[in-house]
Formats: sequence, structure tokens, C-alpha cells
Amino acid sequence: MKHARVAYAGAIHHVIEGDPRLESGHPVVWLPPVQPGTIFALGLNYADHAKELAFKPPEEPLVFLKGPQSLCGHLGQTRRPRGVTYMHYECELAVVIGKTARKVARADAYNYVAGYTVANDYAIRDYLENYYRPNFRVKSRDFATPLGPWLVDTAEVPDPMNLRLRTLVNGRVTQEGCTRDMIFDIPTLIEYLSGFMTLQAGDIILTGTPEGLAGVQVGDEVITEIDGIGSLKNTIIAEPEGHAPEEPTHVG
Repeated sequence: MKHARVAYAGAIHHVIEGDPRLESGHPVVWLPPVQPGTIFALGLNYADHAKELAFKPPEEPLVFLKGPQSLCGHLGQTRRPRGVTYMHYECELAVVIGKTARKVARADAYNYVAGYTVANDYAIRDYLENYYRPNFRVKSRDFATPLGPWLVDTAEVPDPMNLRLRTLVNGRVTQEGCTRDMIFDIPTLIEYLSGFMTLQAGDIILTGTPEGLAGVQVGDEVITEIDGIGSLKNTIIAEPEGHAPEEPTHVG
């Protein structure tokens, strides 16, 4: 089953695919399909992406955290900061934890997954301090991580490690890949994270992106999609007037 959260008629509703409220003609605002707990994000988790950036693939998961304010829903808008030179999308499979997980064995990891959704984890490379330590200005900006539209139950995803993903910018395919090419697969990530901290229901793991990154500009429509999970649409808008341009940080 596919679940979503939407704002409709002055309230937040939990709906499933085919709900008549989504087709009623009344304004509907898509929200992230889950109320997020801790948001984990993986850097360089596809070997082709690491090669694309001219970096050696990591020997253990490269994990950083994102704030809940970084999320927005399907059909949302993401701001491009004024004065930046390179902002790009990242199509990612997002794993949603379904129950408390502590010291989970790899073989049992899928028992702790509630479902899957699509993420687009935008990055502004101008602000990168170090490819092995993404800073907050790169990866935790307000509304810079669209998520959704659906949370798809695990029962409908028999093999999450064999899903095709792609990105389209203004209707043109710019990125393609497959989850089987992750360096650290989903069970490994759950085992690793739960080995030193307790995961809770609603925690989200963004599992990284394959090669094929390209810059986006104001006005671009970006669609990140994963077969069997969904198609997530987002638009790039200009940062509002009155926001002073930020100084770039050189990669060190």
C-alpha cells in the first residue's frame, strides 16, 4: 500500500493512493509522507558517484545528519541561494524505520523497515568544506530535500536492492542508476547505525545517489523517480530578495 500525508481543508490527513480527496479539485499540499525522526544521509555510497567526484569510495559508511526543516513534500519548491555556481539534485532511495532498533543483525534488518520513499537531496557544492564531511550549508538547508510522494509498504517492495532510479530535469533524463550498485546496502546500514545508537520509528535513512549529477537553475522542474516507489516532482525558485548572498567555502 502507498501512504501519503497531505494538508487539505485546514487539516493534515493521512491518505492512500486513490483517495478521492486527491482528485477532488480542492487545493492539496503534499507533505513528507512521514513525520521525520532522525534523518541520516549517506555520502559517496555509490562507487560510480565517488569516481565521478574523483574520490576513493569509503571503507565504512559516511553518514551525516539533516534537520527536519530540510524536508519538503511532492510538488514543493526549493530555493537556489543567490550567487551560487553549482547546485545539483541527488535522487535517493529513502528507508523509513518502523520500530525501535538496537544492535540489529544484518540478517534481521528488513524486519525493522516500515517502507520506502523517494528523496531528492539537493547539494550546493559552493559551500562544501570537505567531500568527506558535508557541512550544514550544503545539506541541511530549509526545504532543500523533497521527500515523497508516497511511503510504500515493505510488502510491495520485494527487492529494494534492485530498483532503477532516474532524474529528469525539464523532461530530460540526466541521471540513471540502480540500488544494487550501493557500496553499503540497506541491511548493512541498519546494522551499522543500530550498532552504536538506537533507531526509532520514523527515522529516515537516505541511501546515497549514483553518478549523473548536473546543475539546476531557477525555474527548472526536477523529477526524481524510483521504479515501484514513486515519482517526486520539485521546482527550483529564486531565493527571496533581502537574503544576502553567502560566501562560498573552498573544498579542503
